[in-house]
Amino acid sequence: MARLALLSVSNKTGLIELARSLVEEFDFELISSGGTAQTLKNAELPVKKVADYTGSPEILGGRVKTLHPRIHGGILARRDIPQDMTDLADNQIRPIDLVVVNLYPFEETIAKPDVTLAEAIEQIDIGGPAMLRAASKNFAHLTVLCDPSQYDEYLQELRQHTEPSFEFRQKCALKGFLHTSSYDQAIASYLFKTQQNETQSETFTISGKQLQSLRYGENPHQSAAWYQTGANPIGWAAATKLQGKELSYNNLVDLEAARRIIAEFTDSPAATIIKHTNPCGTAQGSTITAAYQKAFNADPVSAFGGIVALNRPIDAATAGELTKTFLECVVAPGCEEEAKAILAAKSKVRVLILPDLSSGPKETVKAIAGGFLIQASDDIVADTSQWQIVTERQPTPTELAELLFAWKVCKHVKSNAIVVSSDRTTLGVGAGQMNRVGSVKIALEQAGEKAKGAVLASDGFFPFDDSVKTAAASGIMAIVQPGGSLRDQDSIQAANELGLVMVFTGIRHFLH
Repeated sequence: MARLALLSVSNKTGLIELARSLVEEFDFELISSGGTAQTLKNAELPVKKVADYTGSPEILGGRVKTLHPRIHGGILARRDIPQDMTDLADNQIRPIDLVVVNLYPFEETIAKPDVTLAEAIEQIDIGGPAMLRAASKNFAHLTVLCDPSQYDEYLQELRQHTEPSFEFRQKCALKGFLHTSSYDQAIASYLFKTQQNETQSETFTISGKQLQSLRYGENPHQSAAWYQTGANPIGWAAATKLQGKELSYNNLVDLEAARRIIAEFTDSPAATIIKHTNPCGTAQGSTITAAYQKAFNADPVSAFGGIVALNRPIDAATAGELTKTFLECVVAPGCEEEAKAILAAKSKVRVLILPDLSSGPKETVKAIAGGFLIQASDDIVADTSQWQIVTERQPTPTELAELLFAWKVCKHVKSNAIVVSSDRTTLGVGAGQMNRVGSVKIALEQAGEKAKGAVLASDGFFPFDDSVKTAAASGIMAIVQPGGSLRDQDSIQAANELGLVMVFTGIRHFLH
């Protein structure tokens, strides 16, 4: 008796070619449902509709098609158990040798703007996951395919072994379970987000599709891979690489840190240079070239081998500046043709185009022993109208704008974080020190004489007045910090005595 294949797919890529090979090369009989059956008929391939095979019509507008004993009995029967085969014979059920199923496009549907809840619900597949799970469970006796990329390998298995190998069937079963798991996770995540009265879900699952295997992780002895979440590529998965070597794990981590900083600046050209997720130089300028030059000159030593993010397209002048030093990566929302030709001279530099630099994840995930932590992303927008000026001296409009710039950068520096800036350019950055005093000293030493007349931002409050006095001794004129220490008054008093401006934001930005 001819082997039997069940085909029911939403994504019809490669369907006709697979079906034709099954029929003409391997003498399969085909059963199919709905649109898949019509597609096969239009291609003049012999196919029996599931409703004709089961003797039960599709009902509820197509919601019930394959949920039938003749389908699931044929999928779940164990060929090496006599009672299973007797049950098939008694109920006139044929064993199914191949199940080809992929699911309703739920993720593609919810990615559309203004999709309604009812529209999303209709794209929740029921019969498809049931068949995938059943076929994956019974992989010892049949093959399940859920992705068009598997079709050619399956046909090669048939050509080489007549029956696909056990190892191949097991690999396909794993892919089937991963597919249904990811699908269910997307549904649960979407429905959770519609529940406005909830803060955190009782359960949280993460799934993704591997975009590529990476050479290694943070170090050569660590394996790593890059995954895309969701059906439609967004974020870095949607970026275009114009040139350069393959992206590494560390490249991607640093690129994301650069994107987060540059997303803070939209009203004027801005550039940032990242080393080990911290900014060594960030600046705004009248042009994107000027912004990059200011960011580079803020710390040219650290900029060597850095990651650059620009919030404006790369023009020829900026491209010329970028090629003057060794850089690992450059990302911008666009790149002019003349600039591409200039950058090509540094062929190893990875140049990426990411049109939307502002869209990032709504949650961050951090693994710990025995589990992981979830938190909302720190995407709050600074609002100077909510800041509290706590000193006698009031900031000028220029000082307030500079404090805002320093505060935006400080938000993305590892705690304890201190940023010294002037003329919308970082002059000194103290990052990741075990105490705030140490970060203040590092930032001020780096700024040197340029600290005179500059401002200072701190991601956390000052528990003592020593850092205020140190800042004033270096020439700092204004400080922005969250406030909230039991000894805030000591810092305020010191600022008043030394003639400084001090502003409390009421919000801290620890970054661990």
